[in-house]
This record gives sequence, C-alpha cells and structure tokens, in this order.
Amino acid sequence: MTEAASTTQPAQRRLLGVLLILLLLAQIEQPYPEIALLQHIPTMALLVAAPALLRRWPLSTPAVACIVAFMALHILGGRYAYSSVPYDAWSRALTGTSLSDAFGWTRNHYDRLVHFAFGALSVIPVAQVARRSGGFGKRGTALTVLGWVLATSCLYEIFEWLLTIVAAGETADRYNGQQGDIWDAQKDMALAALGAILVLPVQRRR
Repeated sequence: MTEAASTTQPAQRRLLGVLLILLLLAQIEQPYPEIALLQHIPTMALLVAAPALLRRWPLSTPAVACIVAFMALHILGGRYAYSSVPYDAWSRALTGTSLSDAFGWTRNHYDRLVHFAFGALSVIPVAQVARRSGGFGKRGTALTVLGWVLATSCLYEIFEWLLTIVAAGETADRYNGQQGDIWDAQKDMALAALGAILVLPVQRRR
C-alpha cells in the first residue's frame, strides 16, 4: 500500500464506523422486521469485508465516502422497505406540503433516488480501481465504470426477480418494491446509468 493510501485509513475507519452506527440505529423499533435482514445483509457484508477489500484495492477517502454515502441511503431505504420511506411526512413537517403533492407523484420514488445515486456514487471508486489495478486510460476507465453500473444493476434486478419467485407473497412484494410498475427494473437500470453518465465528465476532468 502506498504512503498516500495509508494516510487515509483513520478517516476511512471513521466513515465505516459512522455506517455501522447508522445500521444499528436503523434497527430501533424496526417497522418491517420480517424483511429487515434481507435489506441489511449487503451492508453487514460490506462492513465485515471492507478492511480486506481496502487492503486489496486501496481507495482514496473521497471514494470511500461515496460508498458510505450510498450505503447510508440504502440503510434508510431498507428500514422502511423502500416503498414506505416517509419523505412526504418529513417534507410536510418542514414545508407544509408533501413532495408527492408538489410533483404529482403517485408512487414512492425513494428507490429511484437510490438507483440514481448508485450510478453517480460508483464513478469515483470504480474509476480509481480501473486506473490503479487495471491500468486503464480515460476512455477505458469510463467504459469500465459504465459496464460496472449496468452489469451490477442488471444482476441486482435479476436477484430481485429470483427472490420474488422463492419468497412468498407480501414479503417478496415489499422487498421488490415494484409498486405496480411493470417497467420498474428497466427504469431503475436507466437511472443508475444516467447517474454515472452525469458524473463521469467531472471525474474525467479531475
């Protein structure tokens, strides 16, 4: 590990500590205990594997912060089974009106935000791995980032579909979060790709 990488470790450990605290707080008076474990397994696995992963693929602190920010959004979504994140109640308490009323939404769009954030927040960490470990130039790095975002989004949607087949009834529907939209998977993947495409030019200039 380079000296520059090693100096970021204390800050990165603090970021992972914040993520652990958020994960624990999300379990207090858990509103959907029947699917809480399914929602939070990825975060628990990441926290356990993070030290080894960062030794194998060192990242800058901003890159780790991007990963932690995404997982924090996921923790919040997982607590409320995504489809029930009460952002309308929070907005109404702050402004007197809900986001759904303001924009004419008929579904809970928190999952859309997280898919978009996945694409946007993947750019910096994946680009660093592509450059440092793969030796890619700007074009190769950009293609690697887009390939990662699209492939991971696709695999996640396939996983959700398989879970729907294996899990039973209402539990599967709550985890899936499709909310009656037959194009939910396609929209989620498109938003992830859009997030990456919007951030990539900034990353390339850096």
